[in-house]
Amino acid sequence: MEFVYQCQNLPEVRSQIDRIDRALVALLAERGLYVQQAAAFKQSSDEVEGGKRVDQVMRRVEKLAGELGADPQLTAEVYRTMISHFIASEMREFDRRQATMGKTAPPA
Repeated sequence: MEFVYQCQNLPEVRSQIDRIDRALVALLAERGLYVQQAAAFKQSSDEVEGGKRVDQVMRRVEKLAGELGADPQLTAEVYRTMISHFIASEMREFDRRQATMGKTAPPA
Protein backbone atom coordinates (compact mmCIF):
# COMPACT_ATOMS: atom_id res chain seq x y z
CA MET A 1 0.00 0.00 0.00
CA GLU A 2 1.25 3.45 -0.84
CA PHE A 3 -0.14 5.16 2.23
CA VAL A 4 -1.56 3.85 5.45
CA TYR A 5 -2.40 6.33 8.16
CA GLN A 6 -0.27 5.71 11.25
CA CYS A 7 -2.79 5.58 14.06
CA GLN A 8 -1.84 6.86 17.48
CA ASN A 9 -4.31 4.77 19.49
CA LEU A 10 -6.91 2.01 19.29
CA PRO A 11 -9.89 4.33 18.66
CA GLU A 12 -8.09 5.70 15.60
CA VAL A 13 -7.43 2.17 14.35
CA ARG A 14 -11.11 1.29 14.83
CA SER A 15 -12.17 4.46 13.07
CA GLN A 16 -10.04 3.56 10.05
CA ILE A 17 -11.40 0.01 10.02
CA ASP A 18 -14.97 1.36 10.20
CA ARG A 19 -14.21 3.69 7.26
CA ILE A 20 -12.86 0.77 5.23
CA ASP A 21 -15.84 -1.44 6.15
CA ARG A 22 -18.23 1.23 4.90
CA ALA A 23 -16.32 1.46 1.62
CA LEU A 24 -16.20 -2.33 1.23
CA VAL A 25 -19.94 -2.71 1.82
CA ALA A 26 -20.66 0.11 -0.64
CA LEU A 27 -18.46 -1.62 -3.23
CA LEU A 28 -20.20 -4.97 -2.62
CA ALA A 29 -23.55 -3.28 -3.18
CA GLU A 30 -22.29 -1.64 -6.37
CA ARG A 31 -20.83 -4.92 -7.63
CA GLY A 32 -24.16 -6.61 -6.95
CA LEU A 33 -25.99 -4.05 -9.08
CA TYR A 34 -23.66 -4.78 -12.00
CA VAL A 35 -24.13 -8.52 -11.50
CA GLN A 36 -27.90 -7.93 -11.77
CA GLN A 37 -27.35 -6.06 -15.03
CA ALA A 38 -25.14 -8.85 -16.36
CA ALA A 39 -27.83 -11.41 -15.57
CA ALA A 40 -30.20 -9.72 -17.99
CA PHE A 41 -27.80 -10.40 -20.87
CA LYS A 42 -27.29 -14.10 -20.18
CA GLN A 43 -29.26 -16.54 -22.31
CA SER A 44 -28.46 -19.86 -20.63
CA SER A 45 -27.77 -21.34 -17.22
CA ASP A 46 -24.25 -22.13 -18.45
CA GLU A 47 -23.67 -18.42 -19.02
CA VAL A 48 -24.96 -17.70 -15.51
CA GLU A 49 -22.58 -20.22 -13.97
CA GLY A 50 -19.78 -18.75 -16.10
CA GLY A 51 -16.94 -21.18 -15.38
CA LYS A 52 -14.45 -19.42 -17.66
CA ARG A 53 -15.37 -16.00 -16.31
CA VAL A 54 -15.07 -17.19 -12.72
CA ASP A 55 -11.60 -18.54 -13.49
CA GLN A 56 -10.63 -15.20 -15.07
CA VAL A 57 -11.83 -13.23 -12.07
CA MET A 58 -10.07 -15.54 -9.61
CA ARG A 59 -6.77 -15.29 -11.48
CA ARG A 60 -7.08 -11.51 -11.66
CA VAL A 61 -7.88 -10.99 -7.97
CA GLU A 62 -5.20 -13.43 -6.83
CA LYS A 63 -2.69 -11.42 -8.87
CA LEU A 64 -4.05 -8.17 -7.43
CA ALA A 65 -3.77 -9.57 -3.92
CA GLY A 66 -0.09 -10.19 -4.51
CA GLU A 67 0.45 -6.74 -6.00
CA LEU A 68 -1.40 -4.93 -3.22
CA GLY A 69 -0.09 -6.95 -0.28
CA ALA A 70 -3.38 -8.63 0.59
CA ASP A 71 -3.49 -12.14 1.98
CA PRO A 72 -3.98 -14.28 -1.18
CA GLN A 73 -5.78 -17.08 0.65
CA LEU A 74 -8.22 -14.69 2.33
CA THR A 75 -8.78 -12.85 -0.94
CA ALA A 76 -9.53 -16.09 -2.79
CA GLU A 77 -11.91 -17.29 -0.07
CA VAL A 78 -13.79 -13.98 0.00
CA TYR A 79 -14.11 -13.94 -3.77
CA ARG A 80 -15.20 -17.58 -4.01
CA THR A 81 -17.90 -16.91 -1.42
CA MET A 82 -19.00 -13.68 -3.09
CA ILE A 83 -19.06 -15.21 -6.58
CA SER A 84 -20.97 -18.25 -5.33
CA HIS A 85 -23.58 -15.98 -3.76
CA PHE A 86 -23.92 -13.84 -6.89
CA ILE A 87 -24.19 -16.90 -9.15
CA ALA A 88 -26.98 -18.30 -6.96
CA SER A 89 -28.75 -14.94 -7.09
CA GLU A 90 -28.35 -14.74 -10.87
CA MET A 91 -29.62 -18.30 -11.25
CA ARG A 92 -32.77 -17.50 -9.26
CA GLU A 93 -33.35 -14.46 -11.47
CA PHE A 94 -32.65 -16.48 -14.63
CA ASP A 95 -35.09 -19.21 -13.52
CA ARG A 96 -37.72 -16.57 -12.70
CA ARG A 97 -37.31 -14.99 -16.15
CA GLN A 98 -37.51 -18.38 -17.83
CA ALA A 99 -40.69 -19.23 -15.93
CA THR A 100 -42.22 -15.84 -16.78
CA MET A 101 -41.30 -16.19 -20.45
CA GLY A 102 -42.77 -19.68 -20.52
CA LYS A 103 -46.09 -18.43 -19.10
CA THR A 104 -46.39 -15.51 -21.51
CA ALA A 105 -45.20 -17.25 -24.65
CA PRO A 106 -47.92 -17.96 -27.20
CA PRO A 107 -48.85 -21.62 -27.67
CA ALA A 108 -46.90 -23.44 -30.36
